[in-house]
Amino acid sequence: MHIDWPTFAAIAVVAAAATVIVVLLVAFALVGLSGRSGGRVGPGDSGTSGRRPAAGTGVAALCLLAAGFIVCYGLYLIIG
Repeated sequence: MHIDWPTFAAIAVVAAAATVIVVLLVAFALVGLSGRSGGRVGPGDSGTSGRRPAAGTGVAALCLLAAGFIVCYGLYLIIG
């Protein structure tokens, strides 16, 4: 039995990179969504905390969409 080591190494590197990218995208999505779960503004607070929940939600949606595309492309490669 012969193993094509360069091809095997390339597949391993691409699989590891895809895994890291998907995990990072999901982590960034969670960080983007965490801006919406802020505490209530008290009477002494000015209400300007610098947060933009709509931007965080948009970034989260884009990150999850990109992660979904990567996963679907991987499934396409496996099935096809």
